[in-house]
Amino acid sequence: MRHELCCIGHITLDKVTTPQKTVYMPGGTSFYVSHAINNFSDIDYALVTAVGERERRVPETMRSQGIHVTVLPSRHSVYFENIYGENTDERQQYVRAKADPFSVEQLRDVESEIFHLGALLADDFSEDVVRHIAGRGLVSVDSQGYLREVCDSHVHATDWHNKLEALKYVHFLKANEHEMEVLTGYRDAQKAARKLHEWSVKEVILTFGGMGSLIYDGDRFYRIPAYKPRNVVDATGCGDTYMAGYLYKRVKGASIEEAGNFAAALSTLKIEHSGPVRACAEEVSNVLKNNSRY
Repeated sequence: MRHELCCIGHITLDKVTTPQKTVYMPGGTSFYVSHAINNFSDIDYALVTAVGERERRVPETMRSQGIHVTVLPSRHSVYFENIYGENTDERQQYVRAKADPFSVEQLRDVESEIFHLGALLADDFSEDVVRHIAGRGLVSVDSQGYLREVCDSHVHATDWHNKLEALKYVHFLKANEHEMEVLTGYRDAQKAARKLHEWSVKEVILTFGGMGSLIYDGDRFYRIPAYKPRNVVDATGCGDTYMAGYLYKRVKGASIEEAGNFAAALSTLKIEHSGPVRACAEEVSNVLKNNSRY
């Protein structure tokens, strides 16, 4: 069966600390993307994930919510600790446990128009896996996981090993302002976007939190605003929510600009609540019409 959109990635156990409170919750790219997509009934979506035995209840709950989930075995689940200050665009991050990487054999029968690879750590997806997936659909990658090096549980930014070869297979690439500089050496967003496109990425998506985002397709730069939330509760998963909205609209035939604005508005709805976003297309439309822009 060929899906429209498939996310592959580990579900994590997250400890999230903000100035207001500390909460424990499941998380990870696959978790936030899946819940965001599940708000829209007109898409054939699937999740492929891997968790430790103690966390099997999380994908089972997601199944009960109507999400198509395939669960692969892993000795452990990924355990992240995220600590936010008053500036929600910045965080300290620690890794307390790691899951097993995905393999070509595990993913041999998965088919989709677009695959979003939700790498949380640099070794989640080997180059062989990315190459294999690219032969079955368009590949979307969030660069953050490839730039995470774990040393004594601390997460440090590092460059993507063998990135020039891996990026040959990537159609969509998302990076924030810190990740784009690690990847390209440029602080200037347009220069960074051009360099990533030069390295074969077809659609470069650069996000800047409250400063909005910039998308480049090799011909044009699209400047996407950020929409002001009514209140700021929890920024965890905002980048994943953005990509869920963007890929949902792109697979449905929307233009880059339309998809970018939809993604930004969906992220605004996410930041207003703790946990994954629960918002229908009408609510996104209301943000686009009524919320002021940064």
